[in-house]
Amino acid sequence: MKTRYIALALGALLVCGGAMAQKRQPAQQDNGGISTEMLQQMKGSFGGSASDKALRNILVTQSPTKLAMNYENATKFDSHFSHRVVSKAVTDQKSSGRCWMFTGMNVLRNQAIRKHNLPADFQFSQAYLFFYDQLEKSNLFLQAVIDTYKKPMNDQEVEWLFKNPIGDGGQFTGVANLIDKYGLVPADVMPETYNTNNTSAISNLIALKLREDGLQLREMAAQKGMTPQKLQAKKTEMLGTIYRMLALTMGEPPAQFTWQQKDTKGEIVETATYTPKEFYEKFAKTDFSKYYMVMNDPTREYYKVYEIQYDRHVYDGQNWRYLNLPMEDIAPMCIASIKDSTMMYFSCDVGKFLNRDNGLMDMNNYDYESLMGTTFGMNKKQRVSTFASGSSHAMTLCAVDLDKDGKPLKWMVENSWGPNYGWQGNLIMTNDWFNEYMFRVVLEEKYIPANIRAMMDQKPVMLPAWDPMFAPEE
Repeated sequence: MKTRYIALALGALLVCGGAMAQKRQPAQQDNGGISTEMLQQMKGSFGGSASDKALRNILVTQSPTKLAMNYENATKFDSHFSHRVVSKAVTDQKSSGRCWMFTGMNVLRNQAIRKHNLPADFQFSQAYLFFYDQLEKSNLFLQAVIDTYKKPMNDQEVEWLFKNPIGDGGQFTGVANLIDKYGLVPADVMPETYNTNNTSAISNLIALKLREDGLQLREMAAQKGMTPQKLQAKKTEMLGTIYRMLALTMGEPPAQFTWQQKDTKGEIVETATYTPKEFYEKFAKTDFSKYYMVMNDPTREYYKVYEIQYDRHVYDGQNWRYLNLPMEDIAPMCIASIKDSTMMYFSCDVGKFLNRDNGLMDMNNYDYESLMGTTFGMNKKQRVSTFASGSSHAMTLCAVDLDKDGKPLKWMVENSWGPNYGWQGNLIMTNDWFNEYMFRVVLEEKYIPANIRAMMDQKPVMLPAWDPMFAPEE
C-alpha cells in the first residue's frame, strides 16, 4: 500500500513538472531532428527534485508493472459466478502457440466427456492434429507460391508469403477444417513430444526449408514449357521432406488404433479399433457449419461480414470469416450459450492489465498514469488502428456473473496454461475489460438471433493477409 501511495504522490509531482514544461515552446530543427535547445527543453520535464530522484531510484530497479500494481484492487478479487459451465481438467499448451487448437478441442472435449461419461482428464491428442496442421500449412504456402509466381518478389502478397511461410498460431476455422479432414485420436494414442510442447525450433527449421523450396518452385514455374503436373509432382516431393521432419520430431500419426474406453471411475467400458475419422464420428462429431465467428473490430463498419485472405490452415479449406458486431450485440449471445451449459471459443488481447498472480484482468489492476505522470487515453478503435492492441490468445469462455438486472459484471475463461496459472487455471475478467480487449467469439447457430444470423449470409468483404486483424492466436 505504501509503495502505491508514494508512486501516486510522486507521479502527481511529475504531472505538475510536465505541465510547467509544456508552457515553453521547444525550438524546432529545420530538418526535424532534436536540437540542443530542444534537448534542454525536454530535460525540464525531469526536474531532478527530491521526489523525481526518489521515484527514479525505485523505477531503475523494478518493473513499472510491479510498481503500478493497484493493491487495493487486488483485495477485491471475487471468484463467484452466477452462471458457469462445469469444466474438467485444465490443459497445458506448454511453450507452443497452439492456444487456438487447445481452445477448439476443449469445447469438443467438454461435450464428449459429458455425453460419453469419460474420465475428467480425458483429452484429444493435440500432437496428432498439430502434425497435420503443420503439413497443411506447408502445402498452403507452397501452393500459394505457385499461384503467385508471375508476381515479382517485392509484390506485397509475395513478400507476405515469404515472411510468413508457417507458424504454430491459428484460429477456429483451422480447428474445424483439420478435424473434418483428419479426425481425432485420444491423447494417449499420440502423446505430446518435446517438439509439440516446444515448437519454435522445428517451426524455424521448416520455415527455412519452405523458403528455399518456395524459391525453387517460382523458378520452375517461370520456365518455358513447365506444366502444372510437373509443379505438383515437385511440390509433393518437397512436402515429403516436411512430412519426414514432422515424423522425426512429433511421431507419425496413426492410421488405425485400438483404444480402451473408460468411465469416470476408470473402469473399462469397451475396447475397439478405430480410424481417426471413425473415432471422431463416434465421440465428437460436430456440424461445424453451424458455428459462426463474431468479432468486435471498431475500426470497421458493423453488421458487415469480412474474410481474410490466406487466413486458413488448409489450402482447400475456408478462410477465417466473421460478422463484425458492437459489444452490446455480442454479450447477450455469450450469456445465452453459458446459460445453456455450452462453452465457446473466445479470443482477446490477454496481456493487457493482467494480474498474473491471481489471473484477474481488470482495467484498474495497474495505475501507470500516476506512476509515470502522464495519460494513456486511446480508445479501442485507436489502439487497434495503431497496432497497440489486437487478438493475441484464445481460451474457452465458460462463465458469467450477472447482476439482479441480468447485466454482466464479470466473465471467466478456461485457459490452456496449466492448472496452476491464474485462478485454478482460469482467468477472470471484469465486464469493462471484456468490452475493451475481447475480439472474437465462436457461437453455435442456436444462440444467435435470427436477424443477426441472416447477416451472416452476405457476401464478405475480402481483407488482405497483412490486415491488422489477421494476427493468429497463440
